[in-house]
Amino acid sequence: METIQNGYRGLSLLVNLNWDRLFYFATIFAALMAGAYLGSLL
Repeated sequence: METIQNGYRGLSLLVNLNWDRLFYFATIFAALMAGAYLGSLL
């Protein structure tokens, strides 16, 4: 159980340090999906 807690703490730290980068990639992905959706409608 302690190993799981330590792993979760480490993962949480990585997410906190790279939150802006994850947000950047999520925004680009959402824009590409929206463009693909709009392109398929035309």
